[in-house]
Amino acid sequence: MERVSIVKCNDYKTQHVFDSVSRSIELLGGMNRFVQPGMKVLLKCNLLMRKKPEEAATTHPEIAAAVAGLVKEAGGIPIIADSPGGLFTQRALRGVYRACGMEAIASRDQIELNYNVDAVEKSHPEGKIIKNLTIMKALEETDAVINIAKLKTHGMTLFTGAVKNLFGVIPGTTKAEYHLRMKRLEDFSDMLLDISTYVKPALSIMDAVIGMEGQGPSAGDPRKIGAILASTNPYALDVACVSLVGIAPDMVCTIKRAGERGLCSDIKDIALLGDSLDELKIHNFKIPSHKHVGFIEQFFSEDSFIARFINNRFGPMPVFDYQGCIGCRDCEKNCPPKAISMADGKPVVNMKKCIRCYCCQELCPQKTVRIRRSRLFEIFR
Repeated sequence: MERVSIVKCNDYKTQHVFDSVSRSIELLGGMNRFVQPGMKVLLKCNLLMRKKPEEAATTHPEIAAAVAGLVKEAGGIPIIADSPGGLFTQRALRGVYRACGMEAIASRDQIELNYNVDAVEKSHPEGKIIKNLTIMKALEETDAVINIAKLKTHGMTLFTGAVKNLFGVIPGTTKAEYHLRMKRLEDFSDMLLDISTYVKPALSIMDAVIGMEGQGPSAGDPRKIGAILASTNPYALDVACVSLVGIAPDMVCTIKRAGERGLCSDIKDIALLGDSLDELKIHNFKIPSHKHVGFIEQFFSEDSFIARFINNRFGPMPVFDYQGCIGCRDCEKNCPPKAISMADGKPVVNMKKCIRCYCCQELCPQKTVRIRRSRLFEIFR
């Protein structure tokens, strides 16, 4: 059975976090099992965009600091890294590190921050949907990866956890190209699994002290969960995390696809270590309001013409709050199919081009993009 540790952690106080992270890893054999002296270890955090730690959109810096401290104790060299949404430049990284609290924690604890913005092409013949990957060069220059994710909802994938976090090894605007190539959720999920099977993180850790519910991954609401989870298997970790917040694993496409590959999709196949998942379980965890959660597929095959027609014609769409919009054009710049244009300083979306990746919502700094279904669809439902 796959093993997932779960440890209570009620706040982000430095010592509390260190003790909880340390215990979660000890339950899996200790950091020395994953890190040998002299190894360079890339700490792949979720640094989606310039968000303060208290907004719960990014990995909390104290979690990264605790993992880095344990890597150092094992004799390794930790390097905090990610490729946030938008441009992958040193200037952009500096702004994200500063806003997310990583710059301050790195200065306090003498942790290296990655500023290598080069990319490399790598072959991945074992991939199901992607046989060649464009990845951060920094990934290839380290000896091991520790995946430090944030438990959040997601407009496109419903849940973003350990597997989805590894999408961040794809540099900058190349992510938009991948969105454009894998328009269907099923294909996009398979692509995420291909990235994960290439990266093969030595350890995956979930920051679930304060997660995000509702309109995640950036415009949702912080929700206290009070836990840190860890596993050597990112797929098992995601199963445990969605079970913790009351989401059925088979509702999450990445988990369904992982199950089809034999990578783990059922909580029954997981040995839970540490504190009780049932005692920590969250009730009434809000998921994105526009998700149909398999409604269409109850009547038609997800690949059928009818299901595709209904979802494409009447499915969820981005709606802009023009009163809060500041006209920054981030949605326009980061729209993979270039479906968004500006009119009188405000964004307008061409739904014939929209692929429903929801990057506009994900990367809006003002949280002024909402994803909603049409009234006609709700009547039909």
